[in-house]
Amino acid sequence: MEEFSSLLGGFAVAITPYNLLLMVIGIVLGVIIGVLPGLGGANGVAILLPLTFSMEPTSAIIMLTSIYWGALFGGAITAILFNIPGEPWSVATTFDGHPMAQKGKADEALVGAFTSSFVGAIFAVILITFLAPIIAKFALRFGPAEFFAVQFLTFASFLGMGRGSPFKTLASMCLGFALASVGLDGVTGTLRLTFGHEELLNGFKFLVAVIGLFGIGEILTSMEEGLSFRGATAKLRMDAVIRTWKQLPKMGWTFLRSCIVGCWMGITPGGATPASFMGYGLAKRFSKRGAHFGKGELEGVVAPETAAHAAGTAALLPMLTLGIPGSPTAAVLLGGLLIWGLQPGPLMFVEQKDFVWGLIASMYMGNVVGLVLVLTCVPLFAAILRVPFSIIAPAIVVVCAIGAYTVNNAMFDVWMMLVFGVMGYLFSKLGYPLPPLVLALVLGDQAESSFRQAMLSSQGDVTVFWSNWLCGGIMTLGLVLALWPLVSALLERLRGDDSVRRAA
Repeated sequence: MEEFSSLLGGFAVAITPYNLLLMVIGIVLGVIIGVLPGLGGANGVAILLPLTFSMEPTSAIIMLTSIYWGALFGGAITAILFNIPGEPWSVATTFDGHPMAQKGKADEALVGAFTSSFVGAIFAVILITFLAPIIAKFALRFGPAEFFAVQFLTFASFLGMGRGSPFKTLASMCLGFALASVGLDGVTGTLRLTFGHEELLNGFKFLVAVIGLFGIGEILTSMEEGLSFRGATAKLRMDAVIRTWKQLPKMGWTFLRSCIVGCWMGITPGGATPASFMGYGLAKRFSKRGAHFGKGELEGVVAPETAAHAAGTAALLPMLTLGIPGSPTAAVLLGGLLIWGLQPGPLMFVEQKDFVWGLIASMYMGNVVGLVLVLTCVPLFAAILRVPFSIIAPAIVVVCAIGAYTVNNAMFDVWMMLVFGVMGYLFSKLGYPLPPLVLALVLGDQAESSFRQAMLSSQGDVTVFWSNWLCGGIMTLGLVLALWPLVSALLERLRGDDSVRRAA
């Protein structure tokens, strides 16, 4: 009851005309940031941080978090319409979101993405409101071994839960690991696979690779099929929201599962990107229509968006309670708090009570305002597809090039984007899956770092990954999933031998 009364006081702080106006402005700016590939929520918040220096801390943090919510919503727009993820965690949304758009269901995909984003974020905010002290203690248990166990489980889930060829999945993932290892070794300081190119010292940037693999790869595929001088079938159906909402209650377990996965990955902190992949993988495994995933299933949009937004919101919990940012955006927000003279941690809930609960109340309000804004614009977003692709394709290439260039302000990244675009096209033609490559590219470096830190702390003893119930349980589950294709193949072979014997 104490938390509830404090939350009501927070709403009194958040619901003022001035703060509501800041919410709307922040969300609109955030949506624009989310749509532009290569910019990202963390960069957008960092760029706009100076605008808040003259504001009160509560109003400033409300505007910055609203920019964050808007970026979370906006990342799904280009992912669904053009197969270009505006944010790293929107990659999994492209798997079914873009096929839905190609079938003329862009409005349903957008409504599903926006609504599931709202559900995931609200679930995480409720968790922050009532379970902050308990979860903060749990987060302290995670060290390098536990982080590697979570990352290994994410990799293994693609092998164990995928419905395609496990050999192609493994080959794609191994290529991603190889690309992730390029650059300066963080432990020994040696150069790896740079071949004398100074531009590769920092390795391949994830956003450059994603923009090329999905954006340019999609355009190359469309060019092979012939550029259409007609717009796609995008009906302007004003009842899209109601029609899509009628389908969502059937996905209750998907919502709940993705919320739990997302909150766990956000608090630990695993991050929104692996959470979206894991949420998609679990949904594909347990859904009755899992075989149709990748062909335009609404559930394939709901699962990653719910998990990503739950993770992105839950990442603010360790930042507030422990002063440990759970995501790049949370790190930028932490810097803002320190600039305003606020020290995140347990004492802030006592010394700055009005600020903390005003921030938490603004999370509820910001997501509600954001959902209303983006849902009212669904027909406008869907209408973009009516523009002939032969006209919009050059614009997409320009946006992709700008997005790649702004990562490091280097033309080298633009050329690498084109190389990755050709790679994405070849993967599509040869039937190799892109998601495992992307996952390995984004998590490979982190997984290697966690593994080596764990090995150094244990002096090379591999049993460190089973040193406690938490780490051991996650690793064991990961091993079961990784070996599951081999086990299932052996079981099928034994069944076939038995049937042959019975027939004989």
